[in-house]
Amino acid sequence: MSGSEPGLDFGTVFHPEPEPVRNGPAPQAPGHLRGLPRRRRPAMIALAAALIGAGILASAALYHRADHQVPELMVTTPVPAGSVVTANDVGTTTVAGAQGVHVIPARQLSQVVGLVAATALRPGTLLAPSELTSKLTPGAGQELVPVAVKPSGIPASGLVPGDQVLAVATPATGGSNGSAAAPALTQPVPAVVQAVDTVADQDGFDVVDLLVSASDGPAVAQQAATGQIALVITRRTSP
Repeated sequence: MSGSEPGLDFGTVFHPEPEPVRNGPAPQAPGHLRGLPRRRRPAMIALAAALIGAGILASAALYHRADHQVPELMVTTPVPAGSVVTANDVGTTTVAGAQGVHVIPARQLSQVVGLVAATALRPGTLLAPSELTSKLTPGAGQELVPVAVKPSGIPASGLVPGDQVLAVATPATGGSNGSAAAPALTQPVPAVVQAVDTVADQDGFDVVDLLVSASDGPAVAQQAATGQIALVITRRTSP
């Protein structure tokens, strides 16, 4: 424009060039705001790490609960104590693995068939190693005697196969004529519990199979027939 003062131009905008900074960061483009420094907060970092750890633990627990299933052997038909286990007596089931539970993996099915039930096996229960044995009883020099015992003649904690006991004659009570037959057992007889029927018979007695020496078998059977017998535990098979 002819009327404007010399040295002034209103048709342009002046953009000064930034002055160079010695030993500093490179100059930024015009109009670019410099970013604020990031402040690290230790508390937030610790919280994030804790949340990540909790997530990992929760995922692991969910895996073990939902996916960590183990196939085990289960009894499918009743097997009396002393009977040979067949392939029709056991099957497989899937259960969640648990520590402290002694069961038999399904892969050992072929090893179980042919063994002997050390105690009565009931359908729907997991098969445990302690319920099986490789030997038929009685063996040489032994006799297996069923003994019907009053509930008062058995410890309140009960009996399990493998417990070592003493068969003891108890005195007769309530005799009408005052005469009582001499006990067949004159002294305690050591025995091993072979099986226990937890369902009482019609007279309310518990039936226990005792493994005794052949020389003591007849006397134990005679004493058991009188109902005057008790079993004293001398050693437990397990705690």
